[in-house]
Parts: sequence; C-alpha cells; structure tokens
Amino acid sequence: MNLTPEQMTLGRRNFLKTIAGVPAVAAVGAAAVMKGPVRGGPVRVGFIGVGGQGRALLRNVDPNFAQVRAMADINPASLAAADEILKKNSQPPAKHYVEFRDMLQHEDLEAIITAVPLWMHAEVVTTCLDAGKHVLCEKMMAWDKAGYERMMQTAAKARRVLEIGYQRNYNPIYRSAHEGVMKTGVLGDVYHVRLAWHRNGNWRRKGDPPSKDFDASKWGYPTWDHLWNWRLYWRYSQGLFAELGSHQVNATNWFLGTAPERVQACGGVYRFKDGREVPDHVYAMFEYPGGVTGTFTSIESNAFDERYEAFFGTKGTLIIRNENDAMLFDEGAGARPTGVEVAPKGAGAALETSETKPAQAGGAAREVSASTEGARGPSPTMIEIQSFCSAVRTGSPLACGPEKASHSAAWTLAANEAMKTSAPVKIG
Repeated sequence: MNLTPEQMTLGRRNFLKTIAGVPAVAAVGAAAVMKGPVRGGPVRVGFIGVGGQGRALLRNVDPNFAQVRAMADINPASLAAADEILKKNSQPPAKHYVEFRDMLQHEDLEAIITAVPLWMHAEVVTTCLDAGKHVLCEKMMAWDKAGYERMMQTAAKARRVLEIGYQRNYNPIYRSAHEGVMKTGVLGDVYHVRLAWHRNGNWRRKGDPPSKDFDASKWGYPTWDHLWNWRLYWRYSQGLFAELGSHQVNATNWFLGTAPERVQACGGVYRFKDGREVPDHVYAMFEYPGGVTGTFTSIESNAFDERYEAFFGTKGTLIIRNENDAMLFDEGAGARPTGVEVAPKGAGAALETSETKPAQAGGAAREVSASTEGARGPSPTMIEIQSFCSAVRTGSPLACGPEKASHSAAWTLAANEAMKTSAPVKIG
C-alpha cells in the first residue's frame, strides 16, 4: 500500500471526523469495562497453555474481573515465566499443573482461558465445557470442522460461555469503524476487500527442551521440534491462513455481515526450506454473496506492507492498519482518492488513532499492552477478557462467539484445501 505521510494524515482526519460521536468503548460495554462484573466478584480462572500467546493473555488479565487460581503447562519454563507476570501485576501466585485434567479435578474454577496448539483446541475446550467451565479459547476455533462443530454443540449442551480469541471484535477502532463507517453506508456499496499480513522473518522458533531427557512423544509429538514449532506441521497446524488470515477474515465477515462462499488459493514453501510443511507464502481470492470479492496475502519475505484490512466502496475507502490506525478516503467525482474530506456525522469526543511508522517502514508495529493502559486505555485483549468475564457473571453478550468464529474457521480450511488441490473450493 503506497500512501504518503500527508495522505495518511488526511485519511486519519477523515476517519476521526466521520466517527465523531460514536461511543466506541460503550459498544463493548463501557460500564462493565470500568467497574468489572461486581455481582459475584472476579471470576475464578485457570489457564491452560502459558507459552507465548498464553502469557500475552495473562498480561492482560484485569484482577477486578478475573482471579487466576491455577495454570497448566507441560513446560516448566513457561510456568515460571507466567509466575513472573502475576508477580509483576501484583496478583497472588497460581498453583501449577502439568496435566490440565488434574487442574480441572482439584481446583475450584469457574472458567478457563486456553492457548494450546490448534490441534488440541477441540479436546481441551470440550473437556473443560463438560466439566462445567466457561471457556475463552485462542483462535482459530479448531483444527477441523468436526472439532469446531463439537465445541459448539458441547457449549450449547453445557450451557456455558464459549468465546474465541478474535480480539478485533473488542478493539475500539474496529468497533468505531463498524458503527460509524460500515453501518452508516459512508463507503457506499463495497465490492472488494483487500487483506494483507506481510512479515520478513522466519516463523521457526528457537528453544531448548525443558530437560535433556524430555520425552515429547508423551504429549503427541515425535520430536521436540514438532512440539516447539507445531505451527510448521500440518498435523497440528492450519498455517498462515489460520494464524493470521482467519483474524482478518473474521473481521471482514463482521463488517460485511456475511460469510464468503468460495475460495481459490495458492502458496508454498518458497523461502525457508528447512523441513517445514506449512507454506511461508500464501495467497487467496474469495467470493461473498452479491458479487463481493476478497483477497488475502501473507508473505514471510518482506514487511513493507505490514498488515491491514482495506474496504473499497463506491463512495469511499476504509483502511485499518496494524490494528491501531484507521484511515478513510472519499472516492470523489473523478478526483484522487484523498482529494475530498468526509463530512462529520455528529458531535462528541473522537477516538484517537496512533501514528504509523515513518514511510511505512517494515517490521512489527508497537502493540498496546497492559502496561500502557493508563495512557491509552485497555488493550483489545484486556477488553476481550473483561467482556468474557462479564458474560460469565452477568450474561452480557459476546462480541464474537462460536458461530462467527466458525465462519472464519471454515474459510481457513477451504483456503488450505484450495491451495493443496489447485482448485476452487466451496466454503462450508
């Protein structure tokens, strides 16, 4: 995406003027976010999987909403690192478990937050639901269709809350864009959506096993590398379409109010020929009802474009970059797309957007974390966990939920099938 700093400044100004008056935080329950689920106190929570993503969730636990009682992980180093997070956030220590079923049996927990490898989602989540626990599960929903259908059925039967970790649904910028731009028709008729998540680096992680005699086969992996780098092998992973693309397709489905019907895709292991099975470059084209098309690309050889969702309408274009920067451009009558500012829709406090990096330099954007809450408000992940706890305590609605999450899972599975077969695949 080639935008000058001047164009980006104008786009941000257009966006802010258009969403003026949209209660972005109220859209995810401002009263609950500020006060916490008072009735019954904080939810008694256990964590299953406190690796990198699990600890990212742990950092965003608000003690007014959740009390972390126990944590389960097969790696002692991960548990030790999680202990440091609790200590840093002035939270009481949590009891350790290796086997999550032991934790469920011995701890008085109401809810589980889990970030285990994708192939384990269905088993872990349904076991927790059957044990009477509410569950917040990291995305994507499950490794296969049978898995996510089983999760949905079990949650309904157990009458427990099940949320899937698509944080864009709880991000005030996305909420404001949905309420103030998409729902109000500012873009006109949208016929095309472009999604990109570009990086320059190796997805393979480096790390040593917990001990010299560590037996990965006990946990279903033939080697330590398969356990540590599970995202690179089809048996456990659904690749870039799952880990990155499903986030953006989930948000696109929400914004368009529908789900795609057909997908074509290609990709391969083009750069990192190190024994991995999952491609390091993937490309997909997909179709929504009513003649709307979408594209998704994810590459691991160049980070110039970073990550963004772009919605192209007959009256305007909406771009959300790096999950923290929104721009809006009026299509105009034959003018350049940045030539006309969009008129404000109302009065009131406007949402601030952050500056992008100069000249669209590559690399990862700075992520809002719990440590910056005082200056910039809660992160989307914190709001997600707060909202999950509120749903447990008060029955407040979820922003995503298993049905919406299943739609992006279905897209992911179809995209991978299309890539492997070199043929269009119907989604569903």
